[in-house]
Amino acid sequence: MKRLFAVLALIFVATAAAWAAPGERYLHVRVDNARDGQKVRVNIPLSLAAQVIPAIDNGRLRDGKVRIGNFQANGVNVAQILAALKNAPDGEFVTVQQPGQNVRVAKKNGVLIVHVVNTKGEKENVEVTVPWSVAEALTSTANSHELNVEAAIQALENAGDMTLVTVTGEHQTVRIWIDSNNDAR
Repeated sequence: MKRLFAVLALIFVATAAAWAAPGERYLHVRVDNARDGQKVRVNIPLSLAAQVIPAIDNGRLRDGKVRIGNFQANGVNVAQILAALKNAPDGEFVTVQQPGQNVRVAKKNGVLIVHVVNTKGEKENVEVTVPWSVAEALTSTANSHELNVEAAIQALENAGDMTLVTVTGEHQTVRIWIDSNNDAR
């Protein structure tokens, strides 16, 4: 009888898990500053971020879009370039090496990778990994000088668990990632 109850309980748990809604996705930010010992941890459900971002109307962030300075893509169709890159084979597309800084832009396994190494002044490495759906969402606005943060957050809902940004400096580390955990491990 106990064995039958255990089997029924196991079947019930498996069935409940199969019928349960998919887990909430979280955007995490972790900043550690070794110089002053300061630590920042942010864990926001993407559903909350999607509701809050359009409500912010301050500084460069307005209507779910962030203004990116004086950037002008005059005569350049950024969305069309992203579409071409999306369909291109994996590879390294741009490499810039100059005294004090190296920049690399590549595509690997369906994601856009930007890697910057700064060896001048306060040394730091920056690695940005952007799924194509997120890159397309960011550039979905009609204005060439804005990034659509609201659309990018919605696109992140369908991205797998991944690290989006890492910054490793002499005194500070930053990591931004998404997953289904509600804590910043």
